[in-house]
Amino acid sequence: MMQNEQNTGLRTDWTLEEIKDIYYKPVLELIVEAANVHKQYQATGEVQVCTLLSVKTGGCPEDCSYCPQAARFHTGVDVHKLLSQEQVLTAAQRAKDGGSTRFCMGAAWREVRDNRDFDKVLDMVKGVNEMGLEVCCTLGMVNEYQAEKLKEAGLYAYNHNLDTSEENYNNIITTRTYDDRLDTIENVRKAGISVCSGGIIGLGETDEDRIKMLHTLSTLVQHPESVPVNALVPVKGTPLQNQPLVSVWEMVRMIATARILMPKTMVRLSAGRERMSVTEQSLCFLAGANSIFTGEKLLTTPNPDFDQDKAMFELLGLNPRKSFKEETQNVCS
Repeated sequence: MMQNEQNTGLRTDWTLEEIKDIYYKPVLELIVEAANVHKQYQATGEVQVCTLLSVKTGGCPEDCSYCPQAARFHTGVDVHKLLSQEQVLTAAQRAKDGGSTRFCMGAAWREVRDNRDFDKVLDMVKGVNEMGLEVCCTLGMVNEYQAEKLKEAGLYAYNHNLDTSEENYNNIITTRTYDDRLDTIENVRKAGISVCSGGIIGLGETDEDRIKMLHTLSTLVQHPESVPVNALVPVKGTPLQNQPLVSVWEMVRMIATARILMPKTMVRLSAGRERMSVTEQSLCFLAGANSIFTGEKLLTTPNPDFDQDKAMFELLGLNPRKSFKEETQNVCS
């Protein structure tokens, strides 16, 4: 394991004890420390605006306990086949007009298969990329060949969340392993695609599980470029439908710890944001969150719409991050 990531001073050798010491700090002290790290490594007041579209909904063979798209659960989600290229490009244009700079396409698949649907997704990636948006996909497991095909089509980022700790994983999902998750992340990284990987809190896990998940992410050979922090949105019909909601302080603690461990990573305030007031969201931004999903829906759960977020940005003095900013900086430097 490398001690520093690409000679940038970013650590990939964090110990569990070090992460515990950070995570359990008094919350206001933790926020201040995270805010200082954020100011050192990030453009404060700049937030990446992303939109997520479900291009193929429901009917998934997996048994992820939190997910309304699993075929085995009766959640009332309308199953629909893969959207057309025209539908996707129309949605991407609407997202761009609404201020998004990253467009993510999600398909309720266990894994990518080399078939006509994958060919259609590759065409979608090409089309959205040509619009000047960063294109992200979350399609389940991918092998090296498929990751390379996605990169050739213009894919910028690939999302594949760890969800929870390795120790807690089998309590949430039994149809794939933790190593399957890590293998997909490695295949994406090998292809030169930006890695987006985070997790969900509120699944019934312990603080220890949250710390161990952050340990796994922060000790990868290279930190994920994006780490979504999701709060469970309990959905009727799923095994976790009666889980209590997590508090904003739990979200703040996760975001702040992630920011300190992975200073150059985009930390995304993701699912659960629709329940937060502007004041609560501002605490998350102060703690180091600098990316959000916007639009009407986050796959199949509610999400604040563009107008609400525009008003919040104006109130807090936030600015949307430009597309492909990393590449622009690398060219200029």
